[in-house]
Amino acid sequence: MPKKYLKEFYWKDYLNITIGLSLYAIGLIGFIRPGGIVTGGLAGVGLLIEYATSGKIVLQETYFAINCVLLIVALKILGLKFLVKTIYGVVVLTGLLTLVSYLVQKPIIADEPLLSGVIGGMMCGAGIGLVFSANGSTGGTDIVVAIINKYKNIAFGRGMLLCDFIIISCSYFVFQDFNKIVYGLIVMGVMTYSIDMIINGFRQSVQVLIISDKYETIANAINKELHRGCTLLDGMGWYTQKPTKVIMVLAKRTEALEMFRLIKSIDEKAFISQSTVRGVYGEGFDKIKT
Repeated sequence: MPKKYLKEFYWKDYLNITIGLSLYAIGLIGFIRPGGIVTGGLAGVGLLIEYATSGKIVLQETYFAINCVLLIVALKILGLKFLVKTIYGVVVLTGLLTLVSYLVQKPIIADEPLLSGVIGGMMCGAGIGLVFSANGSTGGTDIVVAIINKYKNIAFGRGMLLCDFIIISCSYFVFQDFNKIVYGLIVMGVMTYSIDMIINGFRQSVQVLIISDKYETIANAINKELHRGCTLLDGMGWYTQKPTKVIMVLAKRTEALEMFRLIKSIDEKAFISQSTVRGVYGEGFDKIKT
């Protein structure tokens, strides 16, 4: 059973990473690049070089070349286990950037750089959120900050923010236009917000407390019909001074309504308390029985 679970989740991870990278490639090539906007990360460095060389050195070539150097350095410092999904992300994203560049020859939204950038930022943010939710990485500044974080006590998010701000600010040396910096910061904000929404959406769960005289029937039904584990707690009603049983269940947010209907079908008088919690589970929560 453990081997089967690990195999299923392994492939689910890489499927989510691939879908996320596809969204990122479409958003970057189809919307952000045509607007002449620079984003953060190594993709932003690649865009700067492409703009500065008038397209002679394309984004994906810079992205892949610099990542190869970073991966070789990081391999000795961080180890292969940390970098397996990063290597996959770098290779697949390079291929997707090349493919989308071939398929999308004209701007999807013409003469609207900010609108195009915002839409691209939403797509890129959603894509990166999917990648991060599967514990993947697109490489680049992620690797740099991870290496620095290993030796220096610096917050990962703060390090990423600093790197991205420097990269976006460098667009002034290419375009001599402060508006490009503003556009880049707006797109970066949209991307960050989208990443946060996707990650929190995946990591959001509900904790349900159930008080009922039919606790045995309810607990068995939750186990067998919803395939969700539960914990039985001893409680006491302070007003009645009588002992009672409390069922505690930790489940995904999408399962809450189905669980509520199941409980009420067994005992209409059951007391149900639901609260939302975030980040309380790790990989494979959908397969773990609490």
